[in-house]
Amino acid sequence: MKDVDLKEADPMDRHNAETIGVRRTGWAALDRDPQQDKVEFICPHCGARDQKNARRERTLYHFTDGFLQDLQGEVTVCHSCKKSLRVVPIVMVHDQEEARRFAAVFSDEHLVTSN
Repeated sequence: MKDVDLKEADPMDRHNAETIGVRRTGWAALDRDPQQDKVEFICPHCGARDQKNARRERTLYHFTDGFLQDLQGEVTVCHSCKKSLRVVPIVMVHDQEEARRFAAVFSDEHLVTSN
C-alpha cells in the first residue's frame, strides 16, 4: 500500500511539457513520401527527435508571427521515453525558404520548453 499526500500530488493536475512541432508540406517535404503528413518535434523529456501523424486540417492553421501555425496543438507520447507531451504550436513549413527562416527563428535550444 502506498501513502500519498494529497496536498502535494494532485491527480487532476495535468501539465505536460511543451515543445514546438513542424509540419513540412510541399517543397519542404521532398525527402519523404508526399502521402505522409507528419508533425516533427523534439521530446522535452529525453531530447529524442520524433514524429506523429498530423490530425488537424490545414485550414485550421492561422498566420501568426510570420508562419502558418496551429496554436491549439496536440497531445502525444514520445516513442523513445513513453512520456506525454504537448506539441504546441505546430508550424507549417511549405518551401525551402520557409524552412531556412524557421531554422533561423527556432533553433534546437528554443524548440524545447517546460511549463
